[in-house]
Amino acid sequence: MKIALIGASGYVGAKLRDEALQRGHQVVAIVRDPSKLLAIDGLTVKTADVYDSSQVAAAVAGSDVVLSAFSSAGESDDVQARHLRASRSIVAGTKHAGIDRLVVIGGAGSLFVSPGVQLVDTETFPAEWKAGARGARDALTDLQKENELEWTFVSPPPLLVPGERTGKYELGGDGVPPMRDGQLASISTDDLAVAVLDEIEKPKHHRQRFSVFGA
Repeated sequence: MKIALIGASGYVGAKLRDEALQRGHQVVAIVRDPSKLLAIDGLTVKTADVYDSSQVAAAVAGSDVVLSAFSSAGESDDVQARHLRASRSIVAGTKHAGIDRLVVIGGAGSLFVSPGVQLVDTETFPAEWKAGARGARDALTDLQKENELEWTFVSPPPLLVPGERTGKYELGGDGVPPMRDGQLASISTDDLAVAVLDEIEKPKHHRQRFSVFGA
């Protein structure tokens, strides 16, 4: 497949990129700074402003699926609003390019800890990550109204950490994954990438959000 990957040099995006290439897919890496990526077989690097839907459309054109690992966490201000703005631009650009499929990596903040209560709104959620998590939640709310694109939204567990690629994971729904041995659910960035590429290759979640956590 030809996968247009937004944020291909980021914390999660780099793992998605490597997993896709390892599986033999073509990857169009859409980044702000192309100097961060080395030339690799199967990888095409394009520069685009994710806040400009026309640039997004031009960059993703001809791909089979758009995979977004965009994060507004590095922005200096208006983090929540910027995340939603970028998400809407990516959706519009994907549509304009005539691509039917969009897979979005979201956060754990929009997962529910109890009926009507999401993780990002709890007192224990780190204050420095709240704005970005709320932006990702806004993006999910937007997608849930989207009936043209075949979209999927992926939420990792509360702890997303570096680690080995085991190839094993478990799938969940809209709730925060259960704790194990008194510890928050976690997954390595490598295994998150495995789960996402499995979903891209064999779709199971149509216009749906699902969560993934370590086995």
